[in-house]
Amino acid sequence: MLKALTCPPPSIIMRLLKISAFCLAFLLALAPLDAAFAQLAGTGDFRIAWEVKSRFRLFRHETDFLRMASATRGDGVLAAERRLARDSDGLGWAKDVVVELCLDNAGNLLETCDRDGERESYLSPRDYSVGVTISGPLAEGLDCLWTFNDGESSPRQSTAPCDHEVKLRVRAGRTTVATVDIPLGDGTAQRVTADIAVRDVLIAALGDSIAAGEGDPDRAVKLEGGFCFRRFGGGSQYYRPSRAGYTDDRSCESGPSSPAAAINWAKHGARWMNPACHRSLYSYQVRTALALAIEQPHLAITLLPLACTGATIGAGLFAGQRADDCPWVVGIESCSGTAQAQFSELRTLMTALHRQQPNRGIDLVLLTVGANDVNFAALVANVIVDAATERLLLRQGGAIASVADSQKALDQDLPDEFAQLRTALKPFVGGNLNRVLFVSYGNPAMQAENKPCSGGRDGLDVHPAFGADSERLRAAADFVDNKFLPKLKSLVTCEANKSCRDPLTDRMIFVDGHQAEFAKHGMCVRSASDPEFDRNCFSVNGESFQSDPTIAADDPMVCSEPAGNYRPYASRDRWIRTANDSYFTAMTYPEGMPAILKPSDIHDALWGVLSAVYGGAVHPTAEGYAAMADAALPAARAVLGLTPPPSIEAQPLPPPSASSPAPSGMPAAAAAPPKTP
Repeated sequence: MLKALTCPPPSIIMRLLKISAFCLAFLLALAPLDAAFAQLAGTGDFRIAWEVKSRFRLFRHETDFLRMASATRGDGVLAAERRLARDSDGLGWAKDVVVELCLDNAGNLLETCDRDGERESYLSPRDYSVGVTISGPLAEGLDCLWTFNDGESSPRQSTAPCDHEVKLRVRAGRTTVATVDIPLGDGTAQRVTADIAVRDVLIAALGDSIAAGEGDPDRAVKLEGGFCFRRFGGGSQYYRPSRAGYTDDRSCESGPSSPAAAINWAKHGARWMNPACHRSLYSYQVRTALALAIEQPHLAITLLPLACTGATIGAGLFAGQRADDCPWVVGIESCSGTAQAQFSELRTLMTALHRQQPNRGIDLVLLTVGANDVNFAALVANVIVDAATERLLLRQGGAIASVADSQKALDQDLPDEFAQLRTALKPFVGGNLNRVLFVSYGNPAMQAENKPCSGGRDGLDVHPAFGADSERLRAAADFVDNKFLPKLKSLVTCEANKSCRDPLTDRMIFVDGHQAEFAKHGMCVRSASDPEFDRNCFSVNGESFQSDPTIAADDPMVCSEPAGNYRPYASRDRWIRTANDSYFTAMTYPEGMPAILKPSDIHDALWGVLSAVYGGAVHPTAEGYAAMADAALPAARAVLGLTPPPSIEAQPLPPPSASSPAPSGMPAAAAAPPKTP
């Protein structure tokens, strides 16, 4: 039987309610502290994260490295290049970086480099700058005690806010143990340790113009007004855009230009990382090494850029070669006109390194060579030089070759040259050529798969003698796709049994993943997203320039738009520099010419030909080189035993505005008209 419940008196009830309310308020007040203790007290919630600072060691300043890293979203070098191009308004990201490298004014590596206030040996640094942070649920306002012990010197201690990065320098070749005591708020602390061991990766970059980055000077030439060139045969002349800042006579009427005028002209040219060899920061070799540095925080990347435009295996790698360019650079009164053999340079650098680190070897070699050995540049000249007089002169100078000429060199010369190349490379890589990444050429003359460009003057009307002959172009494109590239691959990978003595150690890694994309982005490809200047001012029919010299002297463009509006590094659907692009980007007056082809005057008829092709015609754009780097990266990681960074979902780039051209692109092949790759 249920008992009746009796309620306590009202006074008791009120007292109990007051006590409950007080307890509830007290518990609510303690809740944030309880949450904080719960957050901080857990063990295993913290770890030490560290990264090498400014780890692409060719750059003097970390700010330049961070700028490149900030453009990277995990979606490839090409996507990053497009962001950088857009941010620089198509003028190029390298224009300010090129003067802040561990190179002298001639483009040679410095033995000692001042990097962010620290004087370092470039080849063998004593220590590295490192940033250390704590990863985990840190509360604000707490200080952590750090200890760093490299096992040699006395341990270093410092106190810093727990949520701040701590910077220090750690000894090369040693492991530094980092320890941090993290206060937990209850009077105790959690201790976390990590090993810091910087891996310095040494990369040698060798080869020809495609390896060097030809076509893309670090600082493009600036354009304004008109400049006169003579034609062969006397009398005839024409105007094209002039170098901005050139103050001497731009007409052809005053006779031969003076030495002072030539110096004035040279002072306003394009700027290269290495002028004599046209090495560029846009090259696929630099971009591959830089991408590794950006994605791998525990590495320091030491790059040896040695590739040289015009190089063959014989004259370039084994022996010195004529310098492609000898422009005026501050601090250089003159240049020798020659470039040292790349193997000699590499041997000198490695000898200097071995004085500090006797057993140090090269971790990775990036290599592209062979196109000049089959005279591909002369094959291109055979395609695009149409006027009879210019063809005759260039043929006499050995600057024009037929497909039959290139095929003969491919069959008779290249196999033996590759055998010598293997023998020379092996000592640098411990006897195993599996560390050599051979990045192949792309075909520059394709507009779609199995569809070569149709010919004509599109992109070639910067010189009156130019015009791509459709039959010669088709024959050259077929030679590249079906003869040259397959033969090159068989030599590199030891597919031809007679080409390698020991395939296990003679086989290089062959990279050609970019070739299919290049077939869609040849020099004749256009799109509605190309830069406005290109669409308005580069005529498909070859009518881009004024023919009336009285008008052209001041404004050579038919579109009446200043030539200075051209954007050399804006995104385009073509990944190959046309002759127009080459002139508007580099306008090179080459030095390394045979005597018979040596112009005597900056208005000379031959300068008109050479300035349109030397400096990058039929070479990749910056986007093209970036795409080559994307193709090379997986193989580079494999050689170095690196784990790929986590993949991310990359959003497509936004469509271009009317004033900002849309992205495009990937790289291409060998050489330029009378110039070699």
